[in-house]
Amino acid sequence: MAEKLVTGYQRLLEIHLLHHYWLDDGATVFDLIADADKKVRRLLDYDRRAFITIKPTATTAKTLKGFQCVYRDTALGCVVAVPKVITLPMDTALEFLVTVQSAAFYNYTALTLQPTQIYNLYHAVERKLYRYKENIPVLSNLTGAARGSAADKALFVSKEIPALTADDKVESLVNANNVLLQLTSDQPAATTRELNASVNQLPVFVHQGDVPTLVSPPGLLGVPGRGVQLSDEIDDDVFAIIRVSATRSNDGDFSFLDASGHAKATAPIFQIRFKNRSTTWKYFDKRTLALKSAEPKPMPMTYFGNAGTKQKASSDAVKVVKNGSKIDQLTSDIFI
Repeated sequence: MAEKLVTGYQRLLEIHLLHHYWLDDGATVFDLIADADKKVRRLLDYDRRAFITIKPTATTAKTLKGFQCVYRDTALGCVVAVPKVITLPMDTALEFLVTVQSAAFYNYTALTLQPTQIYNLYHAVERKLYRYKENIPVLSNLTGAARGSAADKALFVSKEIPALTADDKVESLVNANNVLLQLTSDQPAATTRELNASVNQLPVFVHQGDVPTLVSPPGLLGVPGRGVQLSDEIDDDVFAIIRVSATRSNDGDFSFLDASGHAKATAPIFQIRFKNRSTTWKYFDKRTLALKSAEPKPMPMTYFGNAGTKQKASSDAVKVVKNGSKIDQLTSDIFI
């Protein structure tokens, strides 16, 4: 009889990339949908692979292979499993790259108007080429924020929503005395829209504060203010970087290893939430092209439901209204 070897695996961690364009119900944010069955059905129908990809870097893939781990793509994101008998080093760190699969993603996703130029800068003293890409968020379980508690605790790899700053741009998310606001124009004197009276009632969406400040090597000029340094591991088309470490000292729920170096009995699920874009919906007569009416405030774009009072806006028709270089408004023209 042939020998049969069986290896028992358990989940090490999961990453979920959830986009609210595909989850919200009109003006109702997915997390606040009262119908539990509807929420389950929405997640069962959801597949982020149609518009965004996630993959481990070459170093992370090598690390996972070395410890006999299994990496799998899922409709929600990805999952990593490890043999139950394997002990991982307590300093284990894993890195994943997120790239955009569909061009339409940039139409219905908030905070995608900022430039993502690549900078190739030669350092004459070091005789070395540095490459940077601006406005790329870096998401980490070491700095991520949580919502809820106990069994209802959700682990986000975005930082806590920041307060308003002088250089925030349109669609930035800000915490104003615990009220969640979104800028509807550029600073200075930006206009805002209230998303919720309490920051803690909504998920921690990917936001401007997730983009790290770049530190220039001495003598290197032209480095962008915020972004990431590109390398052989980080592709030019990167949209976001996810970095997760084995343990977090100030909140063990964000750790994926227990004190002995084994996978925890309940693997953490790290969440990334993409905010759907909101625009001012303007209604035009399709025969005369005359403006008939407009919604009084920006409405969220969603695949399901309708946040407005008439026909909903198309996700592929967003206009940027500027006053000089300042963005004053994002609009959607609807012909009825």
